[in-house]
Amino acid sequence: MPQNGRPTPGPAKTGGTFVRRDHRRCRARRPGAGRRTAAARRGRGRAGTRHGTDEGGPRAGHARPQHRADGPARPAGPVPRGRHEAPGRGIFRRHPEARAGAIGHRAQLRPQPPAAGDRPPAGGAGRRAGDRDPARRRGRRARAGRGRRDRHGPDGAQLRSRYAVGCDGGRSTVRKLLGIDFPGEPSTMDTLVGEMEVTMPQDELTAVMMRVRETEKRFGIGPVGTEGLYRAVVPAAGVAEDRGTAPTFEEFRQQLSATAGTDFGAHSPRWLSRFGDTTRLAERYREGRVLLAGDAVHIHPPMGGQGLSLGVQDAFNLGWKLAGAVAGWAPADLLDTYQAERHPVAADVLNNSRAQMQLVATEPGPQAVRRLFAELMDFEEVRRHLISKIMGIAIRYDFGDPHPLVGRRLRDIALKRGRLFDLQHTGRALLLDQTGRLSVAGWADRVDHVVDVSEELEVPAVLLRPDGHVAWVGEDQASLLDRLPRWFGAATS
Repeated sequence: MPQNGRPTPGPAKTGGTFVRRDHRRCRARRPGAGRRTAAARRGRGRAGTRHGTDEGGPRAGHARPQHRADGPARPAGPVPRGRHEAPGRGIFRRHPEARAGAIGHRAQLRPQPPAAGDRPPAGGAGRRAGDRDPARRRGRRARAGRGRRDRHGPDGAQLRSRYAVGCDGGRSTVRKLLGIDFPGEPSTMDTLVGEMEVTMPQDELTAVMMRVRETEKRFGIGPVGTEGLYRAVVPAAGVAEDRGTAPTFEEFRQQLSATAGTDFGAHSPRWLSRFGDTTRLAERYREGRVLLAGDAVHIHPPMGGQGLSLGVQDAFNLGWKLAGAVAGWAPADLLDTYQAERHPVAADVLNNSRAQMQLVATEPGPQAVRRLFAELMDFEEVRRHLISKIMGIAIRYDFGDPHPLVGRRLRDIALKRGRLFDLQHTGRALLLDQTGRLSVAGWADRVDHVVDVSEELEVPAVLLRPDGHVAWVGEDQASLLDRLPRWFGAATS
């Protein structure tokens, strides 16, 4: 997903409140925290240290910029979730005025609608006046939009917007300001991870790793890229008291020796981090006009990249619904479907993560379960089921329709002209019609109608939401007209 990003420092230890107002920047910070060095701004040197990104997820680490011919440098190797920037697509391509901002720790959130005269202009999140004016940034007050003021000073900026989305990690300030509980299970074990150089020959290193992994599944070491770097994962000696502190290199080498009998001649670390096995899920995803997404509502061990997938799915699910609310065409209860759809998915991923952590434990009980799983994985159906759950492709939202496709994401298929996924970058819904008899008149500003024939599409027509999930399957115009208002509001003349 990241394209043409640039090395940026992670949020400060306690994070800041994220307001989603720009596709170009996706980071939370508090005023004055996490400034880059001049070298990092030019794309050279380390981008800084990231501390305390969530409660139990990846911790601190150094990100090494990778130089690119097609754009600015970006960190190479595994970087804690939320580090990279995404290109502008969909609704943000059409609303370039939207920008990202941070709310300081002393901020107040008003999750209920403001007075009519206090609202920013309809159709967008509002603009910050004088963004490019240094004098105003130093403290002048600037009026932006209708009935809205921005204050820039030593304590940060005061912004007003119709909606805010807290994407500020497991220690979310937004969630705490809203008073939303974050129940779950605390960490019982820590794991260290980092990148470094080693002196041990590759053949010998591989032999040691295979021997150790027979009994310690949380251990691994292997080459990363072609620059002589190795990524190592090793159990920590215990659970760290300070969850925001990165391990020292000496601690890392000691754990390598304690686990593998050698430190592999490790030297020149690029970054070091730690993560735990805590699992937490917010009780709700929304409070009035303020919503939460990503690690702000769910955290779990980083097994199989499920956390990244879960957060991206949150964004895809919420983005088009929030755009509809801002544009004014969304049904009254559309934003409520965000939690109804995403909360059960997160709960399922947390359960999967707990099970996976049990499988890498060293006690006799988990080892017996691991042997049983190894036998079950010989069955194709079992493999497909587990892989689909880990990859997040088995998700089916409950739309109250018994058709097996409804609620699922439609896979990429070949159309008469191009492929399906090529049509799904607009932030609009899509009616894929093989009958040629259907119509979306009244919703043409929200739904693209494609009359096409595909041998791979075994149904007459499908209505796809902007996030790719099937909202309707059929061939009857009356049935389609019954479903369109549910997701895309009333028809326009």
